[in-house]
Amino acid sequence: MVRPTFEPIKQEKISTKIAEQIKALIAKGELKPGDLLPPERELVKVFKVSRASLREALKSLTGMGFLEITPTHRTIVKSLAAGRITEPLDYLIREDIHTVFELIEVRKAIEIWNAYYAAERANDEDVAQLEHSVESMRTKIEQHSSAVEEDANFHIAVSQAAHNKIQTHLMVSIYDILKESIANYFDNFKLNYILDQHSRVVAAIRKKDPVLASRRMREHLDYVESVVKEHAASQITESDWKSSANAIVGRNSGSN
Repeated sequence: MVRPTFEPIKQEKISTKIAEQIKALIAKGELKPGDLLPPERELVKVFKVSRASLREALKSLTGMGFLEITPTHRTIVKSLAAGRITEPLDYLIREDIHTVFELIEVRKAIEIWNAYYAAERANDEDVAQLEHSVESMRTKIEQHSSAVEEDANFHIAVSQAAHNKIQTHLMVSIYDILKESIANYFDNFKLNYILDQHSRVVAAIRKKDPVLASRRMREHLDYVESVVKEHAASQITESDWKSSANAIVGRNSGSN
């Protein structure tokens, strides 16, 4: 007779169980990058655990890269694609204008795809969030305030409406780069034109027309690319003119 092999029951720490539950919510997409966790006092009541066990779990998840602490001491879900990807990209974009064009190419690949699947998968809550993003940008424009963050939030909302967890993490990982790269050229954009383009994307998603939604997003990003190229060309021309002027001054000084 073969004796069955029994294994000892593992006694998991309370903090480990808390951490596993939060990781499961992230894996299922119920907690998305950038989402705020409720305050500690609420989580203690929900989990029915001590504050010490909760803090140990949150510290563990922060160390593993699932969570991060904001400057205001709130805990948010961290993009799992951040860090090693974004830091060198951030440097390259600041140092080389051509890298901005490469970022736009990547945005086209990601965001046209996002718009297509958002039109297929978006629910009422997603559409409401997209409409809110558009109205938030409209308000900022009417107030003559910077709408850089509202512009970036719109694109993140489209990504979330596509309901692909990996894609959302990738998109959020370049969130700050996206804001910074666009901020450098934002004064050159016709903001009401961008607002109208965003509205057209949302209308296509609301109609559940993936082909139209992807086309509207491509039109929007083509416009962004054209403005950035025009601005870059003027900067290069100005730089060349200054170099030539300095050279002439240098030659004149030498002749004296």
